[in-house]
Amino acid sequence: MTDIKTLDSRIVYQNKWMTVREDKIQRQSGAEGIYGVVEKPDCAAILAIDNGRIHLVQQFRYSIQQRCWEIPQGAWEANPDADHLDLAKGELQEETGLIADSMVYLGSQFIAYGFLNQTCHIYLATQLHSAPEQHRDAEEEDLISQSFSITEFETMIINGELKDSVTIATYGLAKLKQAI
Repeated sequence: MTDIKTLDSRIVYQNKWMTVREDKIQRQSGAEGIYGVVEKPDCAAILAIDNGRIHLVQQFRYSIQQRCWEIPQGAWEANPDADHLDLAKGELQEETGLIADSMVYLGSQFIAYGFLNQTCHIYLATQLHSAPEQHRDAEEEDLISQSFSITEFETMIINGELKDSVTIATYGLAKLKQAI
């Protein structure tokens, strides 16, 4: 049983990365309202750890006008139904130039379910080695890849240098599952 009934739905914006729709809704009380929903294909987030070092990427995030460190992550908008393991392997190689001999699925999380329907599939990648080639998307031309010790990484979180919620949640999930 749904708590909220959709009365009408319309797309208000769409590009190759997302669709934004506005839904007219009715609550159980009968009160009507609206919801803005961003639809995006599922993504993968990869915690790549090898020899006590975590591999991060940094890029300029236009929406906040800052360069930010985060774990490799992304979606394939051109292939939204891709297997999330293939997606995770592809994003790891594309963003870091690394291939993992071991990819362990840790679970899935919603990123911002108050307005976004995207599910993030989380992987732990280990036994890393360099890929023969690396192809980045045009949007990632400024991307930097670097590894940090676990102590440095945790200090970045504590000091507020690393603010990406997917990165922090992924690390927390891996620690709680005692995967790292």
